[in-house]
Amino acid sequence: MKITEIRPRRKGLSAVFIDGEYALALDTQTLLEHRIDVGRELDDEELHDLIESSNERRAKEKALWLISYRSHSKKELRDKISRTCDRNAAEKAVERMEELGLVNDRDYAERYAQTLIFTKHMSRRGAAMELRRRGIDRELADEVLENIEVDEREQIQAVISRKYPNITDEKIRRRAVAALQRLGYGWEDIKAAINDFESGD
Repeated sequence: MKITEIRPRRKGLSAVFIDGEYALALDTQTLLEHRIDVGRELDDEELHDLIESSNERRAKEKALWLISYRSHSKKELRDKISRTCDRNAAEKAVERMEELGLVNDRDYAERYAQTLIFTKHMSRRGAAMELRRRGIDRELADEVLENIEVDEREQIQAVISRKYPNITDEKIRRRAVAALQRLGYGWEDIKAAINDFESGD
C-alpha cells in the first residue's frame, strides 16, 4: 500500500489517500510523529498501528477537553469519548487521566453528592441513584452519602418554601409531592414536612 496523498482537514485531522483513493482520516500530529508522507509504503500491520496511535491521541485530547469544562466520573468520561473514538482508545485515555490524577471517582462522588443534596435538595436515595447513573459504584456512593449530615425534612421544607409556598392549593400540593418524589423522598417524609410547613414548625 502506498500513500499517494495527504490532505489537511479540520479539527487536527488529515485525509489519507492510499493507492490513489481516499482511505481514512488520521490525526495529523500522529502522521508527523510517525514520519508518514506521500510516497511512503505501508503494510497492514503498520497501517493498523498508525490507526491505533491516531485513535489514542484523539481520545486523550477529547478527554482533556472534556475535563477542562467540568469533572467527570470514569464511566461518564469513557462514554463521552466513545462517541467519537473507539472503546479501546477511550479506555486507555481514561486510564491515563486517572494516572495523572485528573479523574478520580471518589473526589467526583464527594463533590457531586454535596451539589445534589445541598444545591438540588435531593434525598440521599435520589442522590445515590444519580451517582450510580453517573457511573459511581453502589458501595462508594453509599459510603460518600453516609458522611453527609442532612435533615431530609428540612430539605423538603426548603424546596416547598422556595418553589411551592402556596402548598395549601390542591393543584400546587400535587405538583410539589410529584417533584419531591422525583428528588427521591418517600411519601411519609413528604407528608410530615408538608404538615410542619403548614403549621409553621
